Amino acid sequence: MTGQRVVVIEPNHIVVEAYEPPAPNANEVIVKTSVSLISPGTERAFFLALPTTNATYPLYPGYSVVGEVVARGEQVTSLDIGQRVTCTGNHMSHVVIAAEKCVPVPLELKDESAVFFNLIAIAMQAVHKARIELGESVLVLGAGLIGIFAMQLARQSGGLPVIGVDLDTARLKLAKHGGADSTLLADDAVVSNLQSLLQADGAKVVIEATGHPDAVLSAFQLASTKGRVLLLGSLRGETDGVNFYRDVHRKGLTIIGAHEITRPLVENSPGYWKQQDEHNIALRLLAAGRLHTDHLISHHFKAAEFPKAYEILASWDTSVMGMMIHWD
Repeated sequence: MTGQRVVVIEPNHIVVEAYEPPAPNANEVIVKTSVSLISPGTERAFFLALPTTNATYPLYPGYSVVGEVVARGEQVTSLDIGQRVTCTGNHMSHVVIAAEKCVPVPLELKDESAVFFNLIAIAMQAVHKARIELGESVLVLGAGLIGIFAMQLARQSGGLPVIGVDLDTARLKLAKHGGADSTLLADDAVVSNLQSLLQADGAKVVIEATGHPDAVLSAFQLASTKGRVLLLGSLRGETDGVNFYRDVHRKGLTIIGAHEITRPLVENSPGYWKQQDEHNIALRLLAAGRLHTDHLISHHFKAAEFPKAYEILASWDTSVMGMMIHWD
């Protein structure tokens, strides 16, 4: 079996190469990829070796795949040949992976929606850990994919209102279309505009989903007294100008790190769910029509066009949202 896979040879240099997938071990399956999804923020950061990535090369990017089980080890009984699944494989035509890391895709859910499962689960980190109560105001900084999914999930969890903030008006329109009750432009008047909108000193819950260090200070400013700030975006650098006495201590803020590596490996607890459980929840929410993805797909590419996709990604075009890679 000869397959194809994407390799970042060095920063800003990517190729699609042929490779021979190994035979699956006893507890593994081979998933023939139908669609993989580029994660714009993370993959761009590793492609360009941005701060805090600590990348080593060659690097095999990607972690969101939908495909069909075409082979399985002798101990695998949970998955059938021909079954459609999601998994956290790299951008490649054939993924060899432990069967327990695959989640069956509901029959009614199309591949192009199911492939968002992992980004939804990443956004779920902030919403689960925020423990949003019905009627609490939620503000999300950043209307990229992670931010918009955080808005949708916050709304599902009872956030009211859910407000999106971004520098880009086109992204704010996407946020309003599927996730936010209101949106605000991230300008010099955003603090006063938010306070006027809420008739309060800030939002009860603020989710930082941009990954930009300067946005952390904005998150502190936009949170209400005794509010909660969730650091969801992977920050690329250090935040200057934070006065913890003024910005955190006197306001009584709770700051929560919401990186996905904080998930438990064995058992769920309040706010901390295992990865496979969150992947399953994401697929169930999609199948139930409670989350929306169609308006978030901006590009379609064939596998051979992958270098073109990363060229667009590196330019940081703000119209880039869901970039689909089709392997069939």
